[in-house]
Amino acid sequence: MRAWLPDIRVTGPERATERDIESLNRVFAEAFTDRYRRDGLIGVRVPQLNPLVWRYALLDAGAGAMVWRDEQGDIAAFNVAHQAGVEGWMGPLAVRPDRQSTGVGKTIVRTAADWLIDRAVTTLGLETMPRTPENIGFYARLGFIPGYLTVTLTNEIATRGHPAPVVLSRRSADEKEAAMEAARRLVSDLVSGIDFSREILLTAELGLGDTSLVESDTGLDALALWHSAPLADSRTRDEVRVLKLVARDDAAFGAAIAAVEAAAAKAGIRRIAVRCQSRYDEAFRRLIARGYRVRWTDLRMTYEGYPERHAARGVVFSNWEI
Repeated sequence: MRAWLPDIRVTGPERATERDIESLNRVFAEAFTDRYRRDGLIGVRVPQLNPLVWRYALLDAGAGAMVWRDEQGDIAAFNVAHQAGVEGWMGPLAVRPDRQSTGVGKTIVRTAADWLIDRAVTTLGLETMPRTPENIGFYARLGFIPGYLTVTLTNEIATRGHPAPVVLSRRSADEKEAAMEAARRLVSDLVSGIDFSREILLTAELGLGDTSLVESDTGLDALALWHSAPLADSRTRDEVRVLKLVARDDAAFGAAIAAVEAAAAKAGIRRIAVRCQSRYDEAFRRLIARGYRVRWTDLRMTYEGYPERHAARGVVFSNWEI
């Protein structure tokens, strides 16, 4: 007698909405917990994400937030593709464990890549776990090439003795618009075509964090976009995470880190997490010298013909995770 096999077809993509957050969270937690289990980390259970963080990701991605459904209409896979000017990246993305090894993973990656290419990105990337050859091989077969690491460093700071923080949220409406224009010029001066405006504005709108500013007589020298809302669901606000950091030179980079620390101290938060791209080796050395310690690494991979562009001077950290 022939054994019955489930129908493995999925339909999509459809645009993910806020109504999908609960289902997205379940697939996310199940898929990444399964990934760790297959890597031998049996006791690791990946928590669901803060629904507000999901909302930020979906609003940032817009039509790039895609889901695929099974025959019952439940989410079987998703990929959230983001665009910041000419820089495109995808994540998070996951396939439900029972639908893996069926070709669904290839479909969701290729669909998101095509979506970003159609929108004229010149960089197309993602991040994956560097210790997992299976993941790296999977993306390599789809045309992605390994590049630099994103190194997550953390530091515990004193909550006293810092200067008053300079943040975007404390500016008047006219001053905010001027600061946003200065931020666009700063980023474009270092890597033309990249624009972090949507992420900065969404962070403020949703109350996830703020943007620290470093200014001088000549204008804006650095900015750091950070979130203080908990990343995982049901956790307390105990960490400030730097998502984007742009600085004209090494001195401005140091001032930007100090500005983030001052803002965290004002909020009573001791832990700072910075996702440092290893291409910027002097910035990495400065973080280590400041007392930051390496906690995690992710491998950045870019699609063939769509490489990551780096600043010839200064620093541009662009986090490819939410």
